[in-house]
Amino acid sequence: MTPVTWPDGKSFAFTVFYYTDHATLENVRPVYELLAGLGMRTTKSVWALGSSGTAPIGGETADDPEYRAWTLELQAAGFEIASHGARDETSTRAQVVEALDRFREVYGHDPVSLANHADCAESIYWGADRLTGATRLAYNLVTGFRRRGIFRGHVEDDPLFWGDVCQERVRYVRNFTYRDVNTLAQCPVMPYRDPDRPYVNAWFAGSEGANLDAFNTCLAEEEQDRLEAEGGACIMYTHFASGFVHDGGLDPRFTELVTRLAGKNGWFVPVSTLLDHLAAARGVHTITPSQRRGLERRWLRSKVRAGHS
Repeated sequence: MTPVTWPDGKSFAFTVFYYTDHATLENVRPVYELLAGLGMRTTKSVWALGSSGTAPIGGETADDPEYRAWTLELQAAGFEIASHGARDETSTRAQVVEALDRFREVYGHDPVSLANHADCAESIYWGADRLTGATRLAYNLVTGFRRRGIFRGHVEDDPLFWGDVCQERVRYVRNFTYRDVNTLAQCPVMPYRDPDRPYVNAWFAGSEGANLDAFNTCLAEEEQDRLEAEGGACIMYTHFASGFVHDGGLDPRFTELVTRLAGKNGWFVPVSTLLDHLAAARGVHTITPSQRRGLERRWLRSKVRAGHS
């Protein structure tokens, strides 16, 4: 791939795609106050529709007036608002379209980036369907075949199918995550197109930071320094509602690490801005079978070690 240079003479790029699971104003707003104060602009996903209250995860949604107002404040301040699916439980095609219409009504445009929610059967190309050949078989064996055939957003003629809508209205979808702060080193082809999964326009990867401990480990001082030295890009995948705020205060180690990172010569922009830059510089790459096998195998090894999706 063509080497990447970052705008304005920056040495590397860093951003976060935050999954909205369990989110409330109390347990995530302090994180964004810190990021904004440090000059970092990242991506926060939302559920556009309210929940029935039966889902095991939960969290506030764009249906809640106060929470919605806060996300609009974030958007006005330069943060990206993205989608984590229609809501925190499985949704029909009609509900997915309703959620996208609601997102556009609230935020002024369709979501540019999206990450599937693992508890939703309409997730697109998820579970075993993310994988091919021997890697798919290995994944099914590791997971006891429990995640085979569950996710059907891409399955034509299924009641949960919405692949054509995704293709029409969403630019980027997150796929594999890796235990490496330099996401671009693990997935140098992103954003990429997969001919075998045509309903997603372009895929991107993430770095493993699912909870507080994983985030802090991935962003430790030596990892920051390596990201800078390699001139790479980190798209951290995380759940800010998972321990980052306790009793109204931010985790001291998290605060220390992101403050240190913000002092470096980094490009701190939302996910879609970073991906648009890569696409403009190098195009959206059409992945080859051998490149896909490499991504899949690295991800499966990382998943077995980390236990995250």
